[in-house]
Amino acid sequence: MKAATKLYQAKKVDGILVSGDNSTEFYDEPSQMTEDLIKLGVPAQYINQDYAGFRTLDSIVRAKEIFGLESYTIVSQKFHCQRALYIAKAKGQNPIAFSASDIQSFAGIRTRLREVFARFKAFLDCKILKTNPKFLGKPETLHYRGHS
Repeated sequence: MKAATKLYQAKKVDGILVSGDNSTEFYDEPSQMTEDLIKLGVPAQYINQDYAGFRTLDSIVRAKEIFGLESYTIVSQKFHCQRALYIAKAKGQNPIAFSASDIQSFAGIRTRLREVFARFKAFLDCKILKTNPKFLGKPETLHYRGHS
């Protein structure tokens, strides 16, 4: 969230789309990310939520199909940016990425091991299975600085 805030404050992005899982009443990634961004100084009106970003593939496809983004910046840890860019390119998109600080310690090792399997799954989803997002839906309007 700090990296996304830096980009917003430096006027490199005009708004933020937070995408994540909201599959249960007690697990709501987009709302938590929104709260964190507001605490860091991003105006609430320029934070947009995608509550159906269950997987990276869902978030990437929905960025274009639901939110109409043609060019955008992915903000995450380097290892995740690499996979997200791979999926985006496989889906005919051409975003850029900004790498946030990496995870350290044992959690970082576990995350990197998980990433090996996630990259293999991304390859299968994009090149063999042609997987679509769990949900698409109606187009939504984004709110961002200068165009709200």
